[in-house]
Amino acid sequence: MSLLKLKSGTDIRGTAVGESVELTDDAVRRIACAFVSYICEKNGCGKEDITLAVGHDSRISAHRIKAALLSVFAAEGVKVYDCGLASTPAMFMTTVTMGVTASVQITASHHPYDKNGLKFFTKEGGFEGDDIKAVLERAEMLSDVKTAEADAEKTDFMSRYAEILKDKIIAEANDGLKPLEGFKIVVDAGNGAGGFFERLLKELGADTKGSQFLEPDGMFPNHIPNPEDKTAMEFISRAVIENNADLGIIFDTDVDRAACVASDGKEINRNALIALSSVIALENNEGGTVVTDSVTSSGLREFINGHLGGVHYRYKRGYKNVINKAIELNEKGINCPLAIETSGHAALRENYFLDDGAYLMVKIIILAARLRKEGRSIDSLLTPLKMPFAEKEVRYIIEEEDFRAYGEKVISDFEEYCVQFPLITPADDNREGFRVNFNKWCGDGWLLVRLSVHDPVIPVNMESDSDDGIESIEMFWNGFIKNYDKLRKK
Repeated sequence: MSLLKLKSGTDIRGTAVGESVELTDDAVRRIACAFVSYICEKNGCGKEDITLAVGHDSRISAHRIKAALLSVFAAEGVKVYDCGLASTPAMFMTTVTMGVTASVQITASHHPYDKNGLKFFTKEGGFEGDDIKAVLERAEMLSDVKTAEADAEKTDFMSRYAEILKDKIIAEANDGLKPLEGFKIVVDAGNGAGGFFERLLKELGADTKGSQFLEPDGMFPNHIPNPEDKTAMEFISRAVIENNADLGIIFDTDVDRAACVASDGKEINRNALIALSSVIALENNEGGTVVTDSVTSSGLREFINGHLGGVHYRYKRGYKNVINKAIELNEKGINCPLAIETSGHAALRENYFLDDGAYLMVKIIILAARLRKEGRSIDSLLTPLKMPFAEKEVRYIIEEEDFRAYGEKVISDFEEYCVQFPLITPADDNREGFRVNFNKWCGDGWLLVRLSVHDPVIPVNMESDSDDGIESIEMFWNGFIKNYDKLRKK
């Protein structure tokens, strides 16, 4: 197998458990060797000048993969810190607070237990897709990689990272060393790396009774650790209600994504989480821009632009896409304090534009603490957010070798098809695929057709503000798509 097949956007990812293992020890060793040479080249230095930090989430293959990495790093003569169980955002922070040259996180995010992968960071941020490709191309050319007995220095960086978050809450909640006394907060770590957050809250005075799945277990026996998963959200909502909690917090496996639940068990996720994050980001950033992915709702745009007085900038799917666009806008002099995806990836400018679920939850908890003094709760801030009556996503697998060209043609054809219908108009912020708005007498909503970032898939998202609008929009779409025989509904 070509190692280039392990490229997944800005990550390396593959099967790590079972009969058809892709992320083998040999593959990991070659990638480790290639990574060292790539870092040396980027920094214009020798191996003796490099320091690395390595961490992992709770996956069952993590220790095997870490052993393969460390054996190569030892042979290459670089200084290595073994951070053990860690969150992905914490591993980036090692480049800031420990001053390491680069860091590696072993994780496959929310994917099943048999998957695993690698994320790379320098102080400039996570590797881009081109960096990943370059490392894998170098690894492809290697055949005989030297190894040695690992001599990494064990480091409890998560305790240090937790202290940074604790200090943030104490400073900004401005209510003593136990600012969360009287708060009931339930944490669901999904048996991933997020269990530390419950301990952090308890140390600040919060009542965390009812918190669940805090112990790391790489088989994920309770639910998929994914804030986008319906079952996972049902678990945290139920825990909030059963424990009469003020707030519920749920993380994905490596804690770069999160969502929360209000005291009534209602999810603050997807568009609602973006809205709440925008409230936080636009405070002291009047007229600021919020970059999101393309599938966000019309109600969210009204909330950001109208209610908050900000600017909603829809961009492409992919957390690195929204983050990079936000950085680009700031470099152009446009005040952009937040980049966030509906998946829960949220990156604040004040935090290095790092997508950090724990940091976002810290900011939400600080806001909740401030509101409590006024007798208010965070969900009261979302009252002006208009939610759609109905929404739907349909996905099509493209059964064509050159799937990208075929998918692009489908989208182009749909754009031409819509021209003949006067009650259907293109969105004024089409930056990915093609989004059209349906008049209130004809669907009363919108439809977006786009290509998946990595896969041979066409996702179609639709939303309506009327009780029969989705049916009308879907009927219109079906009238167009029926002529494409290389598409199979997933």
